[in-house]
Amino acid sequence: MALPAARARGWAAAVKMAQRRRHAEAPRGSPSRAPPGSRAALYVHWPYCEKRCSYCNFNKYIPRGVEEAAMRSCLVTEAQTLLRLSGVQRVESVFFGGGTPSLASPNTVAAVLEAVDQISHLPADSEVTLEANPTSAPGSRLAAFGAAGVNRLSIGLQSLDDTELQLLGRTHSARDALQTLAEARRLFPGRVSVDLMLGLPAQQVQRGALPAPDPELAAEMYQEGRAMLREVGFRQYEVSNFARNGALSTHNWTYWQCGQYLGVGPGAHGRFVPQGAGGHTREARIQTLEPDNWMKEVMLFGHGTRRRVPLGQLELLEEVLAMGLRTDVGITHQHWQQFEPQLSLWDVFGASQEVKALLAQGLLLLDHRGLRCSWEGLAVLDSLLLTLLPRLQEAWQQRTPSPVQGG
Repeated sequence: MALPAARARGWAAAVKMAQRRRHAEAPRGSPSRAPPGSRAALYVHWPYCEKRCSYCNFNKYIPRGVEEAAMRSCLVTEAQTLLRLSGVQRVESVFFGGGTPSLASPNTVAAVLEAVDQISHLPADSEVTLEANPTSAPGSRLAAFGAAGVNRLSIGLQSLDDTELQLLGRTHSARDALQTLAEARRLFPGRVSVDLMLGLPAQQVQRGALPAPDPELAAEMYQEGRAMLREVGFRQYEVSNFARNGALSTHNWTYWQCGQYLGVGPGAHGRFVPQGAGGHTREARIQTLEPDNWMKEVMLFGHGTRRRVPLGQLELLEEVLAMGLRTDVGITHQHWQQFEPQLSLWDVFGASQEVKALLAQGLLLLDHRGLRCSWEGLAVLDSLLLTLLPRLQEAWQQRTPSPVQGG
């Protein structure tokens, strides 16, 4: 799909205006006034990389050549199809992930954003994130992505130690990383995030894969790192995410609040109610993994959905619990009632002796605000869920009458 020049210039101008009035925006992570069923986040998957990194298990491919015009056309088509199917009227964030989406052309990013705005409403100040690697994102290219509509960058630094970068199979140096970071901060002030890895082994690569890091050392590094970030003004707003000056990721916040999101591209995941097909139940949807097969399906059917799994009410509540507790806000009573108006958090967890023990240890908090982890509890969330999820399942079974067995 070719992006009309006039429309592209109009979109870019709107984005620039939104960036200039950024200081007047509501705090990121705050809820939209639009009804939940009419809004969603959009994830766009670019599946191609320059090389394989030994630690990465995402859906990615190393092509001999990329027919970008065909990929662009299919991304646009699938985005339009899923937006119509979902009945989404407002897209609150777009995230270009991968793979290495900074290898795509800015024209591809612009075409997808324009298509989204044509079918749904994409406000000019919506968060639009692009993942970038230092070696594929020189300053001029970053500026071009900004002109295409990107207003937030997520840079895969991983480490600032050249030895560790070589161990991970990265193609950039620490110097490259710092230079890209400086350019990103200049072009997207206040809207740059970086990925960093901890617990990296000091040993050499064995059989082409990294050996598992020592769990005790990794835990110690995690605790020291989060304490250090807190001391310099970063808020740990999620288990592995930190921000300061209110610069939370709106897109990721949708995941943790169990909002609707659409997945576009090979292997992308989505969770939404397919209202256009007469559905009333949220579905977990997975797109076809292989890019060539995915493109064939998109050209035939308008989308490449390979698997659709309806989510039952209990499954949805389990996601609300597990995802919500990853954040420092946790799960408010009001948020829980949006998904389960009859069975309150007090009903589920208030009388449990095991939960009371966790409250007494200071790992959990259950009060007038809702249910959340303490700062100490956030570091051991997985172990807390081993207690909380069975309690939710038990409360749900007690609430729901058993089906009558036929004779």
